[in-house]
Amino acid sequence: MSVQENIRTLDSHGIAGREIARRLGVSRDAVVKYTGQRDYSPQPPAPMARPAGSAMTGFETTVEEWLSEDQRRPRKQRHTAKRVFDRLVAERGFTGSYSPVQRFVKKWNDLHRQAGEGFTELVWPAGTAQVDFGQAEAIIGGLRQVLHIFVVTFPFSNMRFVQAYRGETAECVCHGLRTVFDHIGAAPRHLVFDNATGIGRRVGTKVVETKLFGAFKLHYRSESRYCNPYSGNEKGNVENAVGFLRRNLMVPEPEAATLQGLNEVLMTRCLALAEATHYRKGLPISELFAQDVAASLALPGVGFDPVRYESRTADKKGNLLIDGNTYAAGSSFHSRTLTVGLRHDVIEILDEQSTPVRSFPRAFGRQTETIFGPAALLPLLVTKPGAWSHSQLRPLVPGPVRDWLDKATATNRRRLLSAVDAASGSAGFDAAITAADMLIQRGDTPEIAALGMLARRLAGGTSPAVENVDLSVYDIFTADAFTTVNTLTGEIA
Repeated sequence: MSVQENIRTLDSHGIAGREIARRLGVSRDAVVKYTGQRDYSPQPPAPMARPAGSAMTGFETTVEEWLSEDQRRPRKQRHTAKRVFDRLVAERGFTGSYSPVQRFVKKWNDLHRQAGEGFTELVWPAGTAQVDFGQAEAIIGGLRQVLHIFVVTFPFSNMRFVQAYRGETAECVCHGLRTVFDHIGAAPRHLVFDNATGIGRRVGTKVVETKLFGAFKLHYRSESRYCNPYSGNEKGNVENAVGFLRRNLMVPEPEAATLQGLNEVLMTRCLALAEATHYRKGLPISELFAQDVAASLALPGVGFDPVRYESRTADKKGNLLIDGNTYAAGSSFHSRTLTVGLRHDVIEILDEQSTPVRSFPRAFGRQTETIFGPAALLPLLVTKPGAWSHSQLRPLVPGPVRDWLDKATATNRRRLLSAVDAASGSAGFDAAITAADMLIQRGDTPEIAALGMLARRLAGGTSPAVENVDLSVYDIFTADAFTTVNTLTGEIA
């Protein structure tokens, strides 16, 4: 029993205070204190006052004015404790440390919070998906790259999907959503975004969506909703999933030959997560996700093609400016108005009859050099073979072909370039230039007919085997087979 309890017990038996002090070996003051106390109900802890004076003495009014003015400012442009400390030192000659300033600002903010501040737990019905982007590094084709990871989560089941892209455009969003929709065989009824990144722009409280994303929603009959960009808790499931997937699927950095290969790996790893148990509901995620799919919409009979078409006029060199980067359509298209198809990974150029004429890998970010396809440069070089020495094509061809063209006359150079150009139309530039390289190394003249036939065989995967052929078997035709006897004279001819 505690000393206090012993004192109270002896006092209840009518024993005098002097005797209680003697028996328990405590002071008479302690006996008087505990026998005289009437209320032993628990009390809240009293704040501990810091000893001595605060370094903030004399600065309280200034800081309170600054913090009060913050209430009228945007949330992201208000004073932090560090900013208050810096201003006090620079403007008011404050000589104290950062700690008392931090404590003062925290106490003031705690006392002046609005009643509606804080978070509330949200309930998400089955068939609802949340969408967001994050960033992570991966190694693609041996090169380390910063990728934009597109995350789609289903908060009812906590199922998560991720795909990687090189940008955050509407084409990337629509392609990523279609990939998930096709994989699960259904389209969520509601899509929740925190802002209009990639699929539109926010003007005040109104979001203006792009035509492409509007067409995407019409195609799948899904609805979109945009939460407050400053309130991540409104779509906290996907916010947490971005970090979770980055830590668990992309540490260490995944490696793949292509971005498509990486996305296939990521999708497989996401499916493995479905075998886990829901952190709160105690059921397998795969079982709960089946309810998400059942509450979603059926897919239409055809998948949505996430491409955006725009009109562009080529300059005098046949170049087009697309998203700040220059693409070479070819000199034959100079000053013509063409159609440009923008996909998440490809830029496609179509002529006035909407026939595809060029295709380029899509570049994200500002590129300093013109983006071109080697085949686009061939027609101009056929017309002007003298430009070969300083052409952008010259560093891209194999050494034997480059040396042959460097030494060739203008006529022979034109003939080879014309042959490669003709073969590129049916077999592709890579097969055509490989065919030219093989013919030159064999010592043959790279004529149009021979080069075209070899390029088509290379493109079709039936390239001739390189081997030494034994021709000695044909010697019989120069000896026995052609040996005859003259029947009149009997002489061997």
